[in-house]
Formats: sequence, C-alpha cells, structure tokens
Amino acid sequence: MAATPPLTQSDASARVVSLRSQHGAGLLGIPSRGLRLTWRSESSTPGAGQLAYQLATGPAGGERTPGDVVASVDSVAIPVGDLASGERRGYAVRIATAEGWTPWSDELVVEAGADVADLAAAVIGIPSEVEGPAALLRTTFVVDAMPERARLRLSALGLVDAWINGERAGDARLTPGWTSYGTRVLMDTIDVTGLLREGDNVIVLEVGDGWYRGRMGFANRTGIYGDRSGAIAQIDTEDGVLVATDETWRGGFGAVRSASIYDGTVTDLRQRAEGVHEASFDDSGWTAASVIPTDLARFEPRSAPPIRVVAEREMTRTDRDGAVQFDSGQNVSGWVRLVVRGRAGDVVTVRHAEILEPSGDLHTAALRSAKATDSYTLDRDGEHVLEPQFTFHGFQHAEVTGPVEVVSATAVAISSDLPARSAFRSASDALDRFHSNVIWSQRDNFVSVPTDCPQRDERLGWTGDAQAFAATASTLMDAEAFWRNWLLDLEADQTDEGGVASVVPDIIRFEDMRMGEGPVDNMGRAGWADAATIVPLAVYEASGSDEVLRQQLRSMRRWVDHLRRRAGEGIVLPTEPFQYGDWLDPDAPGERPWEAKVSSDYVANAFYVQSARLLARAERLVGDTTRGDEYDALADRVAAATWKRWGGEAVTTQTGAALALEFAIAPDAERAAVADGLAANVRAENGRISTGFLGTPLVLFALSNNGHLDEAYLMLLRREAPSWLYQVDRGATTVWERWDAIRPDGSIHSGDMDAGSHDEGGSMLSFNHYAYGAMIDWVYRTVAGLAPAEPGYRRARIAPRPAVALDHAAATIDTAYGRLAIDWRLDGDELRATVEVPFGVTAELDLPVTAASRVTVDGAAASGVLASGIHEITVTAPAVAGGEGRS
Repeated sequence: MAATPPLTQSDASARVVSLRSQHGAGLLGIPSRGLRLTWRSESSTPGAGQLAYQLATGPAGGERTPGDVVASVDSVAIPVGDLASGERRGYAVRIATAEGWTPWSDELVVEAGADVADLAAAVIGIPSEVEGPAALLRTTFVVDAMPERARLRLSALGLVDAWINGERAGDARLTPGWTSYGTRVLMDTIDVTGLLREGDNVIVLEVGDGWYRGRMGFANRTGIYGDRSGAIAQIDTEDGVLVATDETWRGGFGAVRSASIYDGTVTDLRQRAEGVHEASFDDSGWTAASVIPTDLARFEPRSAPPIRVVAEREMTRTDRDGAVQFDSGQNVSGWVRLVVRGRAGDVVTVRHAEILEPSGDLHTAALRSAKATDSYTLDRDGEHVLEPQFTFHGFQHAEVTGPVEVVSATAVAISSDLPARSAFRSASDALDRFHSNVIWSQRDNFVSVPTDCPQRDERLGWTGDAQAFAATASTLMDAEAFWRNWLLDLEADQTDEGGVASVVPDIIRFEDMRMGEGPVDNMGRAGWADAATIVPLAVYEASGSDEVLRQQLRSMRRWVDHLRRRAGEGIVLPTEPFQYGDWLDPDAPGERPWEAKVSSDYVANAFYVQSARLLARAERLVGDTTRGDEYDALADRVAAATWKRWGGEAVTTQTGAALALEFAIAPDAERAAVADGLAANVRAENGRISTGFLGTPLVLFALSNNGHLDEAYLMLLRREAPSWLYQVDRGATTVWERWDAIRPDGSIHSGDMDAGSHDEGGSMLSFNHYAYGAMIDWVYRTVAGLAPAEPGYRRARIAPRPAVALDHAAATIDTAYGRLAIDWRLDGDELRATVEVPFGVTAELDLPVTAASRVTVDGAAASGVLASGIHEITVTAPAVAGGEGRS
C-alpha cells in the first residue's frame, strides 16, 4: 500500500458521501455496546482508493476530536467502542487517497438507548380477556418548560401503540415486534419533542396481545409467553424523567373489542373513549393499573428496523352478489384502509384472501382456522375511514359487506422496513415479474421475523425456509440488522445440548408437530437447524461485516458439536424418526411432503458436512484457526462416509446431485460424472425442476458451476409446470409454497397434508412463501453477472452469461462501498456491457469468451481486472448458452 500523504495534502476529487452505523439510518436508541461504522466514498479520479482513514468524535453537534490516522483500506464495520446510556455522539470521517485527504464527512449522530438501570418505569396492565378488548392505559403529566429533546422509551408484553396529546408517537407498527420474549424484548426510542406542550399533557397507551399472549401456532395455543399483556413507557428529557408507567396510571377499554394476529380486529366505534386524549377526561370509572412482575433485564434497545407501512395500493372494485370485492393487484401483508358512508350502528365486515376461487368467491380454505376478518360498527352517520389495529393479513383480494356505501379501499402493506439493495431487469418479462414476486414475498414475510407465510394460522419463523433464502434475501435488501436480531433469538432458543429449533422464536411443543403417524421432535432437523451456520455466513458474504460471525460463533459451535455427539462413533448421523428432508419435492405425495426422492439420511449428513465447513471458515475468520482445521477434517470424514453409503443412489435425483456438488460431498474424481448426470436429467425432463426447499437454492449453481449453463437456462426459463415462470403465467404476484398450488386446469391444490390434523385439518397451501424464490441470488450472479469475489464485494466478479433466450440483462447492487452495476446486451456477434465499479472496489472479469473472442475495455485490450469507475466492455464472438427461444 502506498504511503499515507501528509494531513495537509488535500484531494479535491474525492469525498466521503455517507457514514452509518450497523443499525441503519434513522434508528434512535440503539444498543450502546459494540458500535461499528461504515462509510462510502466517491472520486472523479478513475481507480482511486482509500489508503488511510481518520475518525473524529465528540458530543453530537459539538466540537469533535480527531483520532489517530489508521493506514487501512477498510471502511466497513469499523469498531469504535461503546456509548453511555442515552448518549448522543457525533462522528465524522475523512480518508486519504494517493492525491491527499478528503474533507470531513457530514456528521453522523448516533443515540444510545436507555440502560435498564435508568428505567423508572414498570410494566403495567389491567385485567383483560385473551384477544379481547384492547386495554387503554392513561395518565397526565405536566411540562413546566419545553425541553430541548424528549424521548419516549416504549415496549410491551404484547403490542402497543402510544399517543401523546392525541398524536400518534412514531410510525412503527406492531411494536415491539416478535422476539423470544422469555429472553429478550425490544424497546423503541421515539422522538416526541414536537408532541409535548407546556402545561398539562396526556399519554395514552393501547395494548393488544399480539404474539405474546394471543393465539399463535397451528396448535392454537394462547398465553405462550405469559398470562397478562401490558406495556412499559417512559419519557426522558435532558432534565430527567417526565413520566413513567406505574400504579398511578388508570386503564379501561375503547373501540377495539377484540384483536388477533390470525383472526383480525373487531372495532365498535360506539365504544370509543371520547376525550381520552384530553387532560379533562374523567377516568374515575376506570381501573387502577397494576404492575406486572417482569424481569426488566429482558428489555433491550432496538437493533433492527421496526415494522412500518412500506406501500399503499389503490384497490379496484367489483360489485358482486350484495358485496363489494376489491383487488390490490398485488399479494401483500397488511390490511385494508376502507372509506365508507353509513349510519350509526351499521356493521361493516372485511374478509381477506390471497386468490379467488374459479367461481369468483374468496379462496379461504388456505387460511385454515384464521378468520382474517376485520369488522367495524359505525358510531355516527356520515363518512368513516376504517383501519384495524394489532393485526395483519396476507391478501390480494378483500370482500366488503354491510349496509353502507363503500367509497374506496386501499391495500396498506407492512414489513420490517429494510432498504432495497438491488434491482434487475432482462429480456424476459416473465423472469422480471418473478423477480418482483420474490421481492414482494420477502417484504410480506419479513414482518419482525422471517415467516413462512402471512395468511394462515401459522406465520412462524421456520429455520429451513430462512437458511434457503438467506443469500437471496441479503442480495435483495439490506437485511444484516434483521438477520442479526433473529439469530440472537435462534441462539436463545437453542437447547442446552445445542439443538436448534425448527421455528424461531420457538413456540412449538413436541405434541404440536404431527407428521404421519404422530408427533415428532422439532429440534435439530437437517436443513432447518443448519440455519445456525448457513445464515451467518450468508450475511457475512453479502455485507462484508464479521460482526454476525462474532455474535453467532458460540451458537454455531454448539450446533455442530451437537451433530458430532449425535453421530458418535459412527461418523455419520443415525437415522432419525423424522426429517423434513427435501420438503415439498414436487414428486412427493401431496399429503406427505417430507417423502422426497432423495434419502433424508443423505440430506441430513450433507448438511452436517456443510455446517462443519462453514464453522471452520468462521473459526479462521474470527475464532480459533486450530478449531477451524479440526472442523474441516470432520467435514471431510463425514463427506467421505456419506458418499460411500448414499452417494451413488442420491445423485440420481436433482437435489442429491446438487448437494453432492455444492457441498463437496462427491470426491473430485466423481464431480464431472455427477454434473453430467444432473444435466442429463434436466435435459430429459425438458428443464422440469424436481427439487424441494433444500435443493432449489442449489440446483442452478450446481449446473452452471460445473459447465452446464445450457441446462441451467433450460430450467430457469421453462414455462410448463413445475417451474418458476409457470407461476407467473398463472397470475402469481408472489412466490407459491407448492409448485402446483394452481394446477394447469385452473383448479386449486387442496393443500391437504397427513399431519395428524388438529381441528382445522392439515391443509398447507400458501401463495406467498419465499422458499422457491431462493434462486434469485443465482440470477444476479449468473444472468446479470454480479457477484462478490470477496465478502461485501470488496472485490467483485463481473461474469454475465448470455443465452439465446435471454440476450439482455441489467442489475445493480448497493454494496457497502457503493453502487455496483451492469447493463449487458447481445448485439449481433458481440456482447456489449456497461459496468460501474464503486470507489475502493476492484472487479475481476470472468467474461463469456470463446477461442475466437476479443475482449476490449474502454477501447483497449482487457487486463482482466477493473478499477473503480464506469467502463465499456465488448466481447466479440461470445459464448452464448442455448435455449428454447425467447422467453
């Protein structure tokens, strides 16, 4: 690395354009420990890069003290120490290039949340029925002089909305979100300075049961975490605590008569507590609040984006059989905002569904026992704007009934508010639509935790779905903080022996999981529990920050050591009474989706191998290199034994071959034959995909990484069932759970499953389930040709792969260093591409060349590596994958 220039030497061509923490932009009250900073720079000088950096810090808005000059190219997740409770601190950075030092960046202000020791508040509540009327908790307080800053610390055992002087505090929904409540509950910090007024003030909290006490899981359990819901709140200023929840508060009930995540909300506007937001409100008829005994050490500052409204879509209407049907044109998670005109006492009912039956009725069978219904009783004559509280639905269609004039309907979409990270378009409208469908399925299912589906009586954080989708999720969105938050719960719910649950947060009991003949253990199932190792490495690969590995290393070790103990002297894992296997293999019996073509014993041991290899890598990065060598040796032993026992039969299936290739189960000498067999299978089936949840993320990589790009495109662009694009042709706007959710004849799959059914039956059918969308990471890396050659894209790989059926693609990825982009097109006998490489990044060229090709970059012979800047690339006589005509 070149010498750092003197501090007085300036580079006017470069500047730092952004500075952020690992918790993202705009989040107040972050964890005070382990703050890390990441910055981006730009330069008008091609090929410029960072040689050194200097950080300055001090009180927010005050004088900052420069620190030492650090000779380093690093600019991602730089540790800067800890903050004090509630501290506001400002940071700025400047960097040195070969030309000199940039100006200082704009100030980044970070503000820590309150430590538990600084909370004067207690969790309070009033007696209430499970999923009955939402409790209103209220008090008044006096502000003698307007503070410079006021912060509301807010959380709940349940869900809570807060109002100050009649104004909603913050824009988060379903606060505080779902975590493993027995171990950790998130606390929000909200700026409420502008909501206060001198003199008398009123704060009102509305509390619902939500995930804490409400009905959750397919066993219809309530009170999973506790038998009382309540809230905790405190307003701090620079002079101390203004108000805090305690026994002096009073509670009653209002318009929300019942609220359920699954069933919806019943609202009777006639029961509204009129004047509740006024200091003069008479609450003498209300109940004194009581403290709910709670270990406040469970509460911790929010570290991941909250749930917010992320989109609103006007719905189109159809009048039908005394009802009004609405269609948002997009399957979403959220609710309907309804505008109606009616009379006092009129009842308006809104039912939700993902699709319509061929008859035009709502398809509600897939909801199982979830009512997914909101109802309202009007309190006056005239126009009303109606929205539910403390619930959400998975829907594209809604049906409104009642003796009212329906003016309009808007689909309100919610999600954990993760920034979009990438974009993709191509010559295939169908592939572009599927890409959009995957994004929407991620939005709709990243609602506090990575759920399986948003519509039925489940909506659980299945670990198998999460690990399959983690790489794609991290390509599509800046999901690092989301995943780190969820992984804390994964570790919290591990057993003492290191077993990992099938769902996180884990609310499943042994008797709840019924597959076939009876209940099965939900702990330690292959391909599900391996989320403990797979998700952290996927996040590290996408972000370049090793924080997730340091956070999860102990959990990863516990999981692999758990597997090693289960294997014992036998090297490989024993046969288990139940494994999910390659779940929902399209050739498995519809009612027994775990009965895939590939042996579940082989799958279990293949994932054992992969987990051991990933842990070995993490050890070398942030742990113990000696342990890393030991885990690699373990993986090699298990791989050899797995191949010897099951390999020959397993690789006759697509998933078995993909696992053998991508997890390095097959010996080097056998890899070519395995890949050839997989390609022959795909050709013989005309691109038909026959993988389930575990094989789908891997099969295209297994083909293209081993010289069979033609077959990968044949599979990618297939339109007949089962395939990805078949869903698009059937009108899908999100990803289906089953390949044949809607059959070619237009009939809807029954979803029946031999699951030792509970009252609602074993139906398993969703039209919004991201697992089969996990191949989109391959689309970015292979179709578009953008991939990380090093974690976080510090070195990128430019590797587009054109096809006869796909002669154009463009993509962008918002890396930690800046925008990485490509726009390529086949033009006659040439491939032309425009590539943008961000500051501080070099990109390796891996272009589709033939023996006759000539490659130029910016009009000159290519060197094989691109520096930062915008480049024009031409490849004559490029290699072009075969296909079946333009999609």
